[in-house]
Amino acid sequence: MNAQRKRNIVIVGGGIIGSSTAYYISRHPRFNPALHTVTLLEATSIAAGASGKAGGLLALWAYPTCLVPLSYALHRDLAAKHNGAERWGYRRLGCGSLAATVSKNGIETRAPKPPSPPADNGTNGELPIQSTVPDEKTKDWEKLPKQDGNAAGLLQDSPLPPDLDWIDGRLIQHYEEMGSPGATETAQVHPFYFTNAMADLAREKGVDIRLRAKVTKINDTKTAGVHSVAYEDRDTGKTHTIGDVTDVIVAAGPWTGKLVPRTKVEGLRAHSVVFEADVSPYAVFTDIQLPTDYIPEHRASQGQKRRHKGNVDPEIYARPFGEVYACGEPDKTIPLPATADEVSTDESQCDDLIAYIGTISPALASAPVKARQACYLPQHIRFGEQRGPLIGPTSVPGLWVAAGHTCWGIQNGPGTGYLMAGMIFGDGVEEEVGSLDPRKFKV
Repeated sequence: MNAQRKRNIVIVGGGIIGSSTAYYISRHPRFNPALHTVTLLEATSIAAGASGKAGGLLALWAYPTCLVPLSYALHRDLAAKHNGAERWGYRRLGCGSLAATVSKNGIETRAPKPPSPPADNGTNGELPIQSTVPDEKTKDWEKLPKQDGNAAGLLQDSPLPPDLDWIDGRLIQHYEEMGSPGATETAQVHPFYFTNAMADLAREKGVDIRLRAKVTKINDTKTAGVHSVAYEDRDTGKTHTIGDVTDVIVAAGPWTGKLVPRTKVEGLRAHSVVFEADVSPYAVFTDIQLPTDYIPEHRASQGQKRRHKGNVDPEIYARPFGEVYACGEPDKTIPLPATADEVSTDESQCDDLIAYIGTISPALASAPVKARQACYLPQHIRFGEQRGPLIGPTSVPGLWVAAGHTCWGIQNGPGTGYLMAGMIFGDGVEEEVGSLDPRKFKV
């Protein structure tokens, strides 16, 4: 990019990727508001989708490894620069994996389970390949792809930490700390506040953020590339066109595949709940063995049979501002809706999640539930398998993609935005994430 000529940049999507990209473009050393116009179009509101309904876990053992260290460090820098501890709850926290056995009387003892050896999945630390075809025996409760083989290898034997007092220690068969002992490899943010802060900071530098602006078409020619973007004002129903566009960055999460089908980005629905509880800062990956005759109370009262398959594995994150977040199973029963504010929530799935967590945490069993929610995680799918995110230019001049981050969008948002800004201004940063280049996938 010639930084001295006029550029009209449109960012599609007001989630963490789009907001981070707007932030870093507006703060790039070569950004000149007299020459460069940046418009962010969001069909609903900032962080209305997965970016506002995520857990906010940050980890150096996340994936892909070509992006994680940069983004993890940028989180720290952003918090220091913009008072992130108070503004969006940036903090360090403990992280571990536990196994618990729940019997009819609530307590059962068994010999501790030794840690499993690291899995060799041939990914070299990149995103593990995950089949999207569910196993009929396990599809009712599927694990989110949070951990790869390298992450599993970082588990170390550890007793249940004394300050992890909101889990019933009598039920715990083993607890393994995630990360190297004494290292600072995990942190967190409140994703809704963080994403909105990034958008606000971008707006302060002149980014034009238009909400309830649903992009309907990106116009381009084969030779000249992109030239205009059409969007619908959802309040008035009128269609508007932004002309003389030089760059379009599609960061629309799972809706990226609707605008640019060849990206093969699609959505996977995931449910979560938020408790009102002020507890010690830990993120916990669970494996809960339930009694064979266990039926959640809400299902028993309706005469329903048990739904679980013996073991369930919700993830539980204590969060700043007096919250505890927990996420459960993904599903594909409901297709991706037109916009994030039309996502439907299966209340029974949320109630299941609350019940399962209550079996090992009396503190959360008695805590008020402030949110039952669902969102769609953006997945980059190739040949029925899940791949890493797409970050960079496409084969169409001026068309860029930054999408497909699955459950690590918050973690990798700053790094993605930083690299996208560098690419736009010609910094030559493409090689840092060359394996994620959309053109390698014929986009």
